[in-house]
Order: sequence, then C-alpha cells, then structure tokens
Amino acid sequence: MDEQQWHHRESYTFDRNTIAEIQRAANTGIYRIRGFGAKRQLPTFDDLVLLGASMSRYPLEGYREACATDVVIGEGRAERPVHLEIPITIAGMSFGSLSAQAKEALGRGANAAGTSTTTGDGGMTVEERGHSKTLVYQYLPSRYGMNPDDLRKADAIEVVVGQGAKPGGGGMLLGQKITERVARMRALPEGIDQRSACRHPDWTGPDDLEIKILELREVVDWEVPIYVKVGAARPYYDTALAVKAGADCVVVDGMQGGTAATQEVFIEHVGIPTIAAIPEAVRALKDLGVHREIKLIAAGGIRSGADVAKAIALGADAVSIGTAALIALGDNAPRHDDGYRSVGSAAGMWEDYQAGNDPAGITTQDPMLAKRLDPEIAGRRLANYLQVLTLEVQTLARANGKSHVHNLEPEDLAALTVEAAAMAKVPLAGTSWIPGVTAGMG
Repeated sequence: MDEQQWHHRESYTFDRNTIAEIQRAANTGIYRIRGFGAKRQLPTFDDLVLLGASMSRYPLEGYREACATDVVIGEGRAERPVHLEIPITIAGMSFGSLSAQAKEALGRGANAAGTSTTTGDGGMTVEERGHSKTLVYQYLPSRYGMNPDDLRKADAIEVVVGQGAKPGGGGMLLGQKITERVARMRALPEGIDQRSACRHPDWTGPDDLEIKILELREVVDWEVPIYVKVGAARPYYDTALAVKAGADCVVVDGMQGGTAATQEVFIEHVGIPTIAAIPEAVRALKDLGVHREIKLIAAGGIRSGADVAKAIALGADAVSIGTAALIALGDNAPRHDDGYRSVGSAAGMWEDYQAGNDPAGITTQDPMLAKRLDPEIAGRRLANYLQVLTLEVQTLARANGKSHVHNLEPEDLAALTVEAAAMAKVPLAGTSWIPGVTAGMG
C-alpha cells in the first residue's frame, strides 16, 4: 500500500452510505421510503445463549421424551379461544402490500403447521380466509377494508396501536400497488398514493380503548380473543395499559420488525430492540399478576428456532414472524437474482417492497409478476420452515430439561455482551452480573 492510499480512510460518521444518502436527499428533496426492517447493527437474540443442562439440570432425551409446544390464547375469556399447535404465528401483512397469491400461501403454510395467520391492513381476502383455519383480523387506525361481517368471520381480533418498524407512524401504499381490487376493498381511489393513519380516529387513550374492546366483543358476541399490538417504544406501560383495557393477548413488536413501506428514518431510528422489549412487557404482566394468563407474543427479527426459544425463555408465550415468512415463501431468493438486479437491487438485499415490481411475485400487485408465485408450493415452503423452527425450539427446550417450551426461563440464558445483558436482564456469561440490576461483576 503506497503512502497516498494509506491516508484514504473512510469516516465512521460519514461513511459512503451516509454520504450517498445526503447526496440523494440534496438532489431530490424527498425523504427515502422503503420496506423491510432495520438494517443497522443492533443487539439481537444472537447476543444471548441458552445454557443447556449438565449436572445441575437434567436434559430430556430427544427421541423418547415429549416436549409440548401448544399455546392457548383467550382461555376463560372468550367462548372460542385460539388453540395453536406451535408457538410461532404469522404477522399481519396486508393484501395490497402483498399479492393475493402470497396471502393465500401464508394461509396454506400456517394452516399446515397448525398456527395462525393475520390479515394486515386492507381487509380480509377470500384466499386467506379460505386457506386459514385460524385467522386473526387486524383492526387498524386506517379502518381500510374493515366491516362487521369480516370481524365475525375471524378467529381473533388484533387491535393495532403500533408497529415495530414505525412506532408512532403510519404506513404507506404507493399508487402503483392500488389496483382496482385493492381500491375497492379499501374504498380508495385507484392508482393514488395512500398513507395509513398513525392513530385510531375514535379513541385517544387506554380508557377509550377499553370501551372499543368492549364494542368489538359485542360485535363478535364475546366469542373470540382480542389482541392489542404495540410497537416497542415504552413496552412496560404500553403492556400494562393494554391489559387494563381488557386485552387477552399483547403483541410487542421490536424495532427489527419489517414493514411494507415507510420512511427509512422511522425504520432505523424509532423503537427499541426486541430483546429489550420482552423483559419490560413481562415485568408489566408480572406486576399485574397475569403473566402466562394474558398471553405475550413477541415480534421483530425472529429468524430461527433459537430466536424463538430465547424469546420464550425471556417470558413470551409465542412469537410472530413476517419478514422471515416472506423469505420462506421465496422473497430474496437467488433464483430471482437477475430480476432483482434488473430493478437495481440483488437477491438478499431487496428492500423496495413499496415499488410493486418484486420479481418473486410476493410484494406486488402486478398480475404478471404475481403469477410467478405458486401458492401451493410457497405454502409448503413456509410449512417446512415452521416445522424446522418448531423442531429447533423443542431440541433446545429438551436440552434445558423442559417438557414444555413455556418452561424455559431467564435462568436458562446468559448474555455475551454487556449491552445484551442489560437489555435482556440476564447475567453476562460467566458472571452473576446483570447491568443495572445487580451490583458489580461476580
């Protein structure tokens, strides 16, 4: 390396990506919109490890001893509780952001695995309802596609207060994805950009939410559970207030959660990581004496059975996946790399869900592109992925001596970094020190 090259150093603060974004903003005067989730480096479940059993704990034999994975939501509170065979659900993703084929595939995969899928903004499609044994209906601030008939067809209702990718903000649906069918379902003009509301139009706080939940229970004749979903911002208070309002289940979505489209500044700079949100939500449930009674679903950046096991060990009852489910269907697949490169991206880096030109036929309303996705094949891929996650969770739970995944606990975890230990409230590996909780390292 010659002397001239030696002095060419990239700035950490103003790296090439930062410089490119400043130049893009200066050239256009428009903030950046994209989909996917946060791409910055954040503490994740990889910063936690499960301890396993040796002398002080006795492992279960994987081929002889069962490890249950079932979850029941709304038991004793709704006439038809939700019964899930596995602790992994499919998050709300709208018809509009996704193609009808993708929504059908999500329903097929979830149904084959014995779990639920969720409608997302924009209403219920016949494809998803027809292929989902257990379908959760999202009740969002926009009210797009909302009608009492579809509420009564649902197996649960999820009142969406916030989303992990954009706590305090609404989503977007660009005009190229608002086809005649999408426009009809949402009562919108065709081909015109739309922004979803960031707050519900008919209530402004937890007391009003309590009234709204009672109203929804009356609409469905008290038959199905009511969830409340919040973006991970102030999870202790948000969870406590959701319980006060009457929720049967609280969904906490960390900042690694994905979105169909919003400002990048939201995706990268609003909210807190999932491993920091779960312990705070659990603390609220325990302070109210309802942990494991009022169910907690954790979302945001779940990728593997190890992530699922760690989330449950921190106190969640189940997890919800969105981005990972789309990847299982075929999003970002290498076989579509030429197509991704033709639109200025590449397989593994595709994030422009809002653009409507997804070569995989998933995040699009283009009928020619959407035809590329076979719902039956994609559904089987998702079912396979969910099966692998479940087997991995069971393997790890047995290794910690647990006959049910819900018996996993924080004592089964250690952190590899000080930041993860402080956020997850588990000891730094090799010590008894939990930063901010216990004094000093021991």
